[in-house]
Amino acid sequence: MQDDSAGKVKEMSEYKRVLLKLSGESFCKPGGFGIEGDPIESIAERIAKISRSGFQIAIVVGGGNFLRGATFSRESHIPRTTADYMGMLATVINACALQETLEKAGQPTRVCSAIEVSAICEPFIRRRAVRHLENGRVVILAGGTGNPFFSTDTCAALRASELNADLMIKATKVEGVYTDDPVKNPDAKLIESMTYQQVLEQNLKVMDPAAISLCRENQIPIIVLNIFNQGNITKALNGQKVGTLISD
Repeated sequence: MQDDSAGKVKEMSEYKRVLLKLSGESFCKPGGFGIEGDPIESIAERIAKISRSGFQIAIVVGGGNFLRGATFSRESHIPRTTADYMGMLATVINACALQETLEKAGQPTRVCSAIEVSAICEPFIRRRAVRHLENGRVVILAGGTGNPFFSTDTCAALRASELNADLMIKATKVEGVYTDDPVKNPDAKLIESMTYQQVLEQNLKVMDPAAISLCRENQIPIIVLNIFNQGNITKALNGQKVGTLISD
């Protein structure tokens, strides 16, 4: 039954391997801190369902529900380099929590970290990560790029390029990219599609310029969507209009 479902999905979708960028804030309720059961279980259930449909899923997790390196450095006497490494450790915490939640839902999962934490996760080795994906495991990529001064958005674009992903999905708290901040301006309108160049020229804050440039160079389309709306990720993978599509 699972094989038939996977075959149908692959026939309907132009995407086979997807890189999902999750913010740390998606692991807790809006305005919350740390990891809360209901939000992370909801995310894990949806990811497991998508994986069982035949898609290969790699995930880059942020750490903002615990600590953001750049912000923490500005607000303390901790140097930026050290603060960024602390942020990388926060992503490892999130990755391990998501792994356990996914496996509780019956989905085989591996955590691959750019910084060495051998007691709880594997090092990121490209060929090994690809093999995990081919074997139906969800691969959670922790530790950012392993270097300070790089955001997890840039890490997501880098890993999507390394793993030859067909699509990158940035899961956010809003429906996509807007003409203005929809929280502050109720008249802001959703932009259904735009080019990489438009994002860069307009200096939109949806992702770092480095991440946008990497995706453009490697021809990886980006979909920005609201992860809290059930079914959004499945719609995106099946080619339905959802959120904002960034491509050539």
